[in-house]
Amino acid sequence: MPKVLIADKMSVSAAEVFKNRGVDVDVITGLSKDELIKIIPEYDGLAVRSSTRPDAEIINAAKNLKVIGRAGIGVDNIDIAAATDRGVVVMNTPFGNAVTTAEHAIAMLFAAARQLPSASARTQDGQWPKSDFKGVELYNKTLGVIGCGNIGSLVIERAQGLKMKVIGYDPYLTKERALKLGIEKVGLDDLFSRADAITLHTPLVEATKNIVSKQRIAQMKKGAIIVNCARGGLVDEEALKNALETGHIRAAALDVFAVEPATNNQLFGTKNFIATPHLGASTLEAQENVAVQVAEQMADYLLTGAVTNALNTPSISAEEAPRLKPFVDLADKIGTLVGQLVDETIKTVEITYKGSITELNTNPITAAALAGLLKQAMPEVNMVSAPVFAKERGIKIKESYVDKAERAESLIRLAIATSDRKFAVVGTIYRGEPRLVRLFGVPVDAGFSEHMVYIRNEDKPGFIGALGSILGENKVNIATFSLGRMDDGTPEAVCLVSVDSPISENIANEIRAVDQVKRVNVIAL
Repeated sequence: MPKVLIADKMSVSAAEVFKNRGVDVDVITGLSKDELIKIIPEYDGLAVRSSTRPDAEIINAAKNLKVIGRAGIGVDNIDIAAATDRGVVVMNTPFGNAVTTAEHAIAMLFAAARQLPSASARTQDGQWPKSDFKGVELYNKTLGVIGCGNIGSLVIERAQGLKMKVIGYDPYLTKERALKLGIEKVGLDDLFSRADAITLHTPLVEATKNIVSKQRIAQMKKGAIIVNCARGGLVDEEALKNALETGHIRAAALDVFAVEPATNNQLFGTKNFIATPHLGASTLEAQENVAVQVAEQMADYLLTGAVTNALNTPSISAEEAPRLKPFVDLADKIGTLVGQLVDETIKTVEITYKGSITELNTNPITAAALAGLLKQAMPEVNMVSAPVFAKERGIKIKESYVDKAERAESLIRLAIATSDRKFAVVGTIYRGEPRLVRLFGVPVDAGFSEHMVYIRNEDKPGFIGALGSILGENKVNIATFSLGRMDDGTPEAVCLVSVDSPISENIANEIRAVDQVKRVNVIAL
């Protein structure tokens, strides 16, 4: 009988689900790291919320661990790389607390607009400070929503119910999806300069770190409001404090902080600042939902091998796995590659299956391609949530099938359309390994590796020598090299190089400085 440890406080329904499914379960909360390391070898599964932090040391001590389940969406507390290295599946429950988080954001917006916490505290302190609190109406104000996915869309609906005007920024939001949401799609500069209030609903990635920066805050209207119920690190806390103190920002309400638990923060005590201790998902309904979902997912995996909402492995049933796995891996790699090369808003994704692959259930393969495509902007996306996220952002998905394949037994063609251009990548399985056979119109024959660099260059002598010299001088060893000319008559070529070590930004800049080079992208798979 599999054995699971519930290490954080969650609804008793989770333990009941495990027991009813025939999984042995212990509920032991409040463990120190050393205490957890001591007992974790006994367990096949670990269920957590945000308090327990399964890092590499804990995961490496967990000799029998097969799955970590997060009752919630955020997995900042889990070392996914270490789990992957140990073959441990990491699951989350991405949709169980969306309504709750959206409602909390609206509540924070109201509280900031009327300074309810301060008014309540002073009133209960025996004062009657009526003249000190002049709030602002939300009616007819412009709300800027950064991140228009599942939670952001729910916030938009509620803001529209308050008769607010809503503008939105999301790199994956199309004009068609924005029209359906009833909002105006804008750029970041526009959003910060026009919004009376801004609310954040985006993951924390390199591109969104301190997205509310000193410079962005300076662009905002005097008297604007900032709300963050998404992730700590999206807001430059020092810049926000200064803006509150000078009165440039009327009020701010944060549920999340760069360092948590935030028992001490420079914003605390600042006038017109409201803080809650990461309560976005803390309602009875949401906690019930995520507890039941994580227990069901973990039990299914431990008992049948079915993988749902996994962040580090494809979601494939045990029966389908042997035949589908190579193609799922190929689709994920193609999607991840394209996701790092296309920096425009994607409008359509078309996946064409050719050859014997058409006999398989291609849904997991399509989902893997979408997950790879989207995960640069949304690290928490997985094969289950990727189609939903794509649909929410108005990305049209099309699948087509061709019985016969040229050059190989089976081919996968991933075609991306933006407002201005189309891109296509074709891959196959050769001797059990995924390979590229066509890249953006250029015939290639290239394998995938952890570290790659994509270069578009003028088709003139001297480029290959210059590239080799740069990599050699920086002690970067070339594993494979694929070069092909554009077949549209353009005097350009595409180069895809696999290397044994990461390409730093300094090295990339050296390559960009070569006369023939038009574009350089460092790719991590």
